[in-house]
Amino acid sequence: MIIDKGDKMALVTKTGKTVNVRFEVNPKARRLILRLDERTHEAVAVVPHRRKFGEAAEFARDRVDWIAEHLQALPEIVSLQDGADIMLRGEACRISSDGEGRLPKLDIGPPLVLRAPGDESTLGQRVERYLRKSAKSDLSDAVIRYCDRLGVEARRVTVKDTRSRWGSCTSDGRLAFSWRLVMAPNEVLEYVAAHECAHLLEMNHSPAFWAHVETCRPNWKAERKWLRQNGRDLHAVQAI
Repeated sequence: MIIDKGDKMALVTKTGKTVNVRFEVNPKARRLILRLDERTHEAVAVVPHRRKFGEAAEFARDRVDWIAEHLQALPEIVSLQDGADIMLRGEACRISSDGEGRLPKLDIGPPLVLRAPGDESTLGQRVERYLRKSAKSDLSDAVIRYCDRLGVEARRVTVKDTRSRWGSCTSDGRLAFSWRLVMAPNEVLEYVAAHECAHLLEMNHSPAFWAHVETCRPNWKAERKWLRQNGRDLHAVQAI
């Protein structure tokens, strides 16, 4: 049965393991979609309308063992707290609440240490703000370079915490990226920036589009592969 508050339900596998399923409405969804949320370690059933919740519940029940198996394979959640180890631009980085001053500061290692002195109850939020700001700076610089190379112009660059896309481009030239890209190796962030800049010329994934990407990033296939293989680890980092 679906719990009205938060639209969630709990399912039990054949082995007695409990699996949480969250229901979301997306009017743009053409069909029922079942995906995994790396940040909450629960399944998400996406439907075009609330009337489909019952159908989605049955769909999830039929696949509860599959859901449990794939949730088990997700990386462990990493909280942005004192002593936590994350990646920053592809390098190991430790978070520390020790240090002087009021603003987060990066001590160059190895290993890298991101020092964020202050109230430990807000440490995660402050570290995330630092990472978002760093991502915005890195991505803005990359966009400027690739727009110049392709002869296009981006109207705006923003960073968000998207779940399904690492970057997006609108028809009026607005680019948006996941701030989590700052944790990936630099070349991976550069690939995503080049990818979205290429969309300023081709709003599709045609051969012409990929030719523009290759003009900017000759090794884009390897960079895209890294993101596909390791993206879940980036989503597992949370400011709890």
